[in-house]
Amino acid sequence: MAYRRILEGLFDRRISAGSFISQNELVRLLDLPIQPLRDALRVLETEGILKIHPRSGIEFLKADLELARSTYQFRSIIERSAVRAYAETADANEIARLIDMHHALLEQLEIDSAEECLDAMEELEQQFHSSIIASLRNPMIETTARRLKNYVALIRLDVTATAPRMIRTIREHLDVLQACEARDQEAAEAALAHHFQAALQRILGMV
Repeated sequence: MAYRRILEGLFDRRISAGSFISQNELVRLLDLPIQPLRDALRVLETEGILKIHPRSGIEFLKADLELARSTYQFRSIIERSAVRAYAETADANEIARLIDMHHALLEQLEIDSAEECLDAMEELEQQFHSSIIASLRNPMIETTARRLKNYVALIRLDVTATAPRMIRTIREHLDVLQACEARDQEAAEAALAHHFQAALQRILGMV
């Protein structure tokens, strides 16, 4: 609970990325007992989200261009391998369900604002990438992917979600899923590699 609450505080901006804050301030801000807070902070330090300065305070990570580049490179390495397995072994009904979800959100974006679709977009991203990673059936990779997800959330704090960006992301996902539906591993890997490259360019403000 403490681990999750600290991350929620960071991602909803109650804790500013890059800020320096004391344990006592975190206790008051997050309404957490001191010992669970300390335990969670040690885990998050191991994961690179923050740095504990003894007798001084907690320094939270501030996303920069190098973190974005490294994170998306690592995700690409993991998921390009995973999507080949997914294209070969994924249940056809699961692929079809994900495709339908993407088309439904495209339709929703024609009616609602990007802000109104944000939660649905985050859920879609989670289901898409988690399904691909799960195809490797490797708990160590799944644990690493969850940590990378925290980096992605941190990186995206400085990125404004817009309907055009969401639509491009959805269409890139669909290219991957349609290749998987056709059981075309080469096309699926190529489409996913393009998706990560394009996503990084969006993060960096290049498109």
